[in-house]
Amino acid sequence: MDDRLILRVGAKVLIPPILLFALYVQFHGDYGPGGGFQAGVIFAAAFVLYALVFGLANAVKVLPHKAVYVCSALGVMIYAGTGFVTMALGGEFLDYGVLAHDAHHGQHYGILAVELGVVTTVFGVMVSVFYAFAGRRKIGP
Repeated sequence: MDDRLILRVGAKVLIPPILLFALYVQFHGDYGPGGGFQAGVIFAAAFVLYALVFGLANAVKVLPHKAVYVCSALGVMIYAGTGFVTMALGGEFLDYGVLAHDAHHGQHYGILAVELGVVTTVFGVMVSVFYAFAGRRKIGP
């Protein structure tokens, strides 16, 4: 019998609510505390928990190194791309008001886009830092 059965079942029960809470923090960041950075760290914490319970090798199968590095770079591109789109639409860099028919809606769209870039980059960087440190020694049985 597996001596870590309770730990594994507990992780399988906890990881989906952790990811759901990260989504809540991401989208609630427009209206209250939270946003891309906090949501990125919470998303990464779910994968760190998975790696600690099921082993680093299984975590890398679920989320390969290349995907983590792509997330890190893609988030920066989304953030910067949002700024370049606002410039292409006649505004200044990250002048969200030009993204919609009125400035209020444009601000909302711009914040969502920028926060999407932030959450993607923070998630990728946090997981890559964990992979770098966890790969230095054997984790698991």
